[in-house]
Amino acid sequence: MNEGAAPLLEVSDLKVHFSSRGSSLWSSNNRAIRAVDGVSLTLRRGETLGLVGESGCGKSTLGRAVLGLVDATAGTVRFDGHEITAMSRREVQRLRPRIQLVFQDAGAALNPRWRARDLVAEPFEIHSHLEGGELRQRVDAMFETVGLDPALGGRLPRELSGGQKQRVGIARALALEPDLLVCDEPTSALDLSIQAQIINLLQDLQEQLGLSYLFIAHDLGVVRQISDRVGVMYLGKIVEMATRDRIFEEARHPYTQALLSAVPVADPEHASTHGWKGMSGEVPSPSSPPLGCNFCTRCGSKGEVENRLNIDCDMTEPELISVGDLHEVSCHLFSAN
Repeated sequence: MNEGAAPLLEVSDLKVHFSSRGSSLWSSNNRAIRAVDGVSLTLRRGETLGLVGESGCGKSTLGRAVLGLVDATAGTVRFDGHEITAMSRREVQRLRPRIQLVFQDAGAALNPRWRARDLVAEPFEIHSHLEGGELRQRVDAMFETVGLDPALGGRLPRELSGGQKQRVGIARALALEPDLLVCDEPTSALDLSIQAQIINLLQDLQEQLGLSYLFIAHDLGVVRQISDRVGVMYLGKIVEMATRDRIFEEARHPYTQALLSAVPVADPEHASTHGWKGMSGEVPSPSSPPLGCNFCTRCGSKGEVENRLNIDCDMTEPELISVGDLHEVSCHLFSAN
């Protein structure tokens, strides 16, 4: 990763809101579902940025907005100097070979009637117009790149294992030599041993090809293994962003601390030393989030903030501020210092 280079990906104050009708079929009450609600981040060449958070926090929607698959309500997404949010659908399509998606469920993402070879050949046929022997050679090379025997190309997806199907999906994503892969929980549907193989493959490919990854996951162990930096999302917002080591060793935001304390620990003494920094209640609806801090309804530190700092968490939204080198956090505990 070249820290001095210009960012490959820049997301600035991105919002993706979806319209939602009221509970009644005849209701005229429209409420916006704030799937992504003001996210800013950068990603450099050769870097892996992990995005973590509970289901429904907006991780996948953010990834699809980066790909241009969903329209932004506000804000910008810039990829290598190109503003994706200002492009037409046709312009996004021309840029698409450089940004690819690795799906969570490779079995659902692969056409069940196509053989593995045809699935990997399709990008070449559409964008490179290869055919004949040259096409076969390129497809075979892609199979070998992801650790598959080209002889498996004649099989249908249902005849492949879960790990093999995910490798086919990765081969298809890499066919057009992209700069950025958006990996949307690519290991969550796999057995633990196969997860490790896929993570090792992605790391090897990154080293060989200079790829950048936006890696979306809820498994903190996987994120710790593959990421250079980690962004923690809650209810459509980034609440903490830091290097991997800082997130896992010096987490500041109460939500991040709660996520980390929920990870099973093999040593009971180590677990009891750190204690449970839990959360109460349920995640608020993204159509009616809190007016102030979006974590205030579940935060164990809310009383301390209001009593010691005299800040109303329910009404005052904290800013994402720097609390150290490459470490940002959105919490009144730090913004008041």
